Amino acid sequence: MSRYQVALMRGDGIGPELAEATLPVIEAVEQRVGVSIDFLEVEGGDASFKNTGIALPPETLEAVKKCHVCMKGPIGETAGEVVLKLRQTFDLYANVRPLKSYPNIPAISPDIDLVFVRENTEDVYKGIEFMLNADTAVCFRIITKSRSEKIAEYAFRLAKSRTKKKVTIVHKANVMKLTCGVFANSCRKVAQKYPEVAVEELYVDAAAMHLIRRPQDFDVIVTTNLFGDILSDEAAQVVGSLGLAPGANVGDEYALFEPIHGSAPDLAGKQMANPCSMILASKLMMEWLGEKHSDQLCREAADLIEKAVIKSLRNGVLTPDLGGKSKTKEAGLAISKNIWEV
Repeated sequence: MSRYQVALMRGDGIGPELAEATLPVIEAVEQRVGVSIDFLEVEGGDASFKNTGIALPPETLEAVKKCHVCMKGPIGETAGEVVLKLRQTFDLYANVRPLKSYPNIPAISPDIDLVFVRENTEDVYKGIEFMLNADTAVCFRIITKSRSEKIAEYAFRLAKSRTKKKVTIVHKANVMKLTCGVFANSCRKVAQKYPEVAVEELYVDAAAMHLIRRPQDFDVIVTTNLFGDILSDEAAQVVGSLGLAPGANVGDEYALFEPIHGSAPDLAGKQMANPCSMILASKLMMEWLGEKHSDQLCREAADLIEKAVIKSLRNGVLTPDLGGKSKTKEAGLAISKNIWEV
């Protein structure tokens, strides 16, 4: 039996409810395919900061390091202190956000299937900012050739394995000639190694428009950290809801999986949140474990999780963000039951 240890940070706001709905799905898939996932609960986020004064305690970092992967719910006001620290510590250079049309969901188009590949460690998210004087704040935007080429390689390798085999490079080099220039030129350099992959370039403002105008035409979108964060949230709404949007933070040796949305404190405790974002994040986790460890059982588990989500949506198990009345826990239980039926 394949056995993996997963650090689980339940998060803030709706995070614990999402985790509660996700765990039965993973338990069901464990039993069906014969893979074993041992969860190690770790502290982090607003509650940790309130109790200890530290959003990401050193003991949490040490515990995460001992696990194969980490899965977390959304974090509240301390998200920057938790998520950015984890990304930097484990060199999780690629933020991967797949978005697609699912049945019974009011997406702009029924045939959307795209993936954002976002550089995850540079840009303004480095957090290097200061007050120049009483009236002026300054933030550094860091873009390097090495990181730009690395994220481009990830994007083109991914596109090569997909049906459309297309990469859209998104930047704003007509205005930010140096920083976006470095990114765009690095992507163009990598593109020459993949003649079988079609390439287009869009300025970020045009990309924002075309994600609404023609979302079905996109395949893999590669972009910088801030642009990717904004555009992927837009695209999540294009396919129906942020509640359907999982994310993976991937490095060469480690990975972190999470919903891409925030902690929604106004919904906390009401059982109104859509658990699909975290359940689909667990699908990405199983997929990564399968690839990293050449484990066919994990690949099968990933496939089952997505099929179970699709069956649940098709059967009308819809949370309020999708126009339905299902509770968070009910949706999770329905999906876990479908693991045995798909």
